[in-house]
Amino acid sequence: MQKKNVLIIGGGGVGQVVAHKCAQNNDVLGDIHIASRTLAKCEAIVASVKQKGTLKTKGEIAAHQLDALDIEATKALIAKTRAGIVINVGSAFLNMSVLSACIQTGVAYIDTAIHEDPLKICETPPWYGNYEWKRREECAKAGITAILGAGFDPGVVNAYARLAKDEYFDKIDSIDIIDVNGGDHGRYFATNFDPEINFREFTGTVWSWQNRQWTSNKMFEVRKDWDLPVVGTRPTYLTGHDEIHSLSRNLDVPDIRFWMGFGERYITVFTVLNNLGLLSEQPIRTAEGQEIVPLKVVKAVLPDPSSLAPNYTGKTCIGDLVKGKKDGKAREVFIYNVADHEEAYAEVGSQGISYTAGVPAVAAAMLIASGEWDVRGMLNVEELPPRPFLGLLDRMGLPTRIRDEAGDRALSFAATPDVAKRAAEPALAD
Repeated sequence: MQKKNVLIIGGGGVGQVVAHKCAQNNDVLGDIHIASRTLAKCEAIVASVKQKGTLKTKGEIAAHQLDALDIEATKALIAKTRAGIVINVGSAFLNMSVLSACIQTGVAYIDTAIHEDPLKICETPPWYGNYEWKRREECAKAGITAILGAGFDPGVVNAYARLAKDEYFDKIDSIDIIDVNGGDHGRYFATNFDPEINFREFTGTVWSWQNRQWTSNKMFEVRKDWDLPVVGTRPTYLTGHDEIHSLSRNLDVPDIRFWMGFGERYITVFTVLNNLGLLSEQPIRTAEGQEIVPLKVVKAVLPDPSSLAPNYTGKTCIGDLVKGKKDGKAREVFIYNVADHEEAYAEVGSQGISYTAGVPAVAAAMLIASGEWDVRGMLNVEELPPRPFLGLLDRMGLPTRIRDEAGDRALSFAATPDVAKRAAEPALAD
């Protein structure tokens, strides 16, 4: 297998997970480079990888300063690092710039979230159709692989949906994607990832796919309590989310919804901030003549999500509840993963939300390096074979389970033998 050096864009909690997981598999992925606007964040990640002795084999890991909105600067860094794969886990505002740099340099592209325009919130569905999908012909013409939404949700839940379609159902009637964080970070209020992106998800219209058409609701309008493995019964709310926009196009399913768990305190604080106009992305002018963006001020005063990791306890449960028919009989299965915040911190120094988002992106990179997902075009995760992906995740810390009429049990997958074997081998001892 030919190694493909990796350039990671983003120095936050997810970037830290990606760096550690790339280091654990650098016999496949080669040299590792981390870049963001804040060099110190990247240097701290490099120090963490070295301190934990994460590198499986001897190799380079280095930090770089980069404004990834600058396409020419990104192209220059790709050339300097001889990167073959770019993993974009920076702000969702960067996607189009980073993708442009990858197309122009002929290297593979992976991201974990849909592109956003900083001046627009909750655009007309399907969101992928507004930016990413418009560039599919460019990717095909350049012969580059672009895997969209290769985090957990979107990402792994897309693979769960494809697995359900391929192996568990003849006809699917509905997919309910459920994301519950049963953890506790000990702060009065904080977001688990970039506050600016987090709040933007919930200030616009909630779009879901129902009766084969886009249906709109207001945030926190529709509540449903789910009884989930490990985390128990939790309240969730119908929420607009990335994966609905590709699954509604790529899978023939009438109803696809996304449900996210929220506690009462989050809803209360969010509602107050929103009602006061403090979650607006539009600039305002203060009495002193300063122009500020309220949402960016809120982001500045909240804890950095990566700072939550050391004291985070509890678990997450994320999965797909799929209903339909198999052999003429009604069937319901829940395909899911449970991740532990403390275990994630012990392994890579990040909390569980970052862990679930970062590990799949590295698995995707490994499948591109092996050739299995090197499709030379732009695809969403559900358009790719799920078993190699889920098989790698089993070995990389995100095992899959299923709950159905036969009970609750772990699923096992046959991943590519060479890649799977390498991912399961121990790291290089210091």
